[in-house]
Amino acid sequence: MNRAIASMLERYQLRSADDHVNALREILQELVLCGLWRARFHERAAFYGGTALRVLYGLDRYSEDMDFSLLTPDPGFELAPFFGFIRDELEAWGFAATMEPKKKTTSSALESAFLKANTREQLLRIDTDADVVGQTHGRRQLKIKIEVDTDPPPGFSTETKFLLQPIPFSVRAYDAPAMFAGKMHAVLCRGWKSRVKGRDWYDLVWYVGKRTRLDLLHLEARMRQSGHYSEDTPFDERVFLHLLQQRIEGLDIGAARNDVERFLPDPSTVEVWSRDFFTDIARKIKMNGGGDDE
Repeated sequence: MNRAIASMLERYQLRSADDHVNALREILQELVLCGLWRARFHERAAFYGGTALRVLYGLDRYSEDMDFSLLTPDPGFELAPFFGFIRDELEAWGFAATMEPKKKTTSSALESAFLKANTREQLLRIDTDADVVGQTHGRRQLKIKIEVDTDPPPGFSTETKFLLQPIPFSVRAYDAPAMFAGKMHAVLCRGWKSRVKGRDWYDLVWYVGKRTRLDLLHLEARMRQSGHYSEDTPFDERVFLHLLQQRIEGLDIGAARNDVERFLPDPSTVEVWSRDFFTDIARKIKMNGGGDDE
């Protein structure tokens, strides 16, 4: 195993098969970012979402997908030209994976692809114990969805973040208030027909705990672009809190817990969840242009 990869593994407490798979996935995500840096992708797009929070801002839960937003709209943007850079980066550090574009069934501003790798083979490449490898089905695939919004809503701010492993490189990302706005758009607008995304609610609590201010103007731009808010009046703090309370009242707390627990180092951190808990969390949200700093 490469010395740099071994150093990256030292960050993790590897007690179970899931711990090993989560660590492996996160190392591959960081290698993807490095490959995209070599391709100068970060000059055109900003990283956001749960994995960006985890890798760049210290979120204490694992995340699966990698979400990016172009800095300016480009309906002709394609991910395929970057596939080779990603594959080459992975191979340079001893991993093997394929890149497959996601076929669109409807017109969408999202350009998506899947990184796919055989989980057992990649675990062997990081010298995982035989007992752990034996718990992993030989056909199990590790998948990472990479998604780019080619028609981003306006008004977001970005910043440059630096990673030091496997080599020093830079990543452009949404700043924390804009990321918070993206997460609150998911909380307010994501459909629940298949399952509740407890990860959204976990991240909400994390943002509030970090005293991150919500970029309300960018959230309004997202809400208007997605068609979830079309009123003539501004999307202000009162409107936001009303819509959030409606979502809290309809939240299946048990389903939310079940969704997020497998991504947490300590699942007991969500035992306190209840509608009253989230109502109290909502009151603590600080916003640009609304609320105070204390």
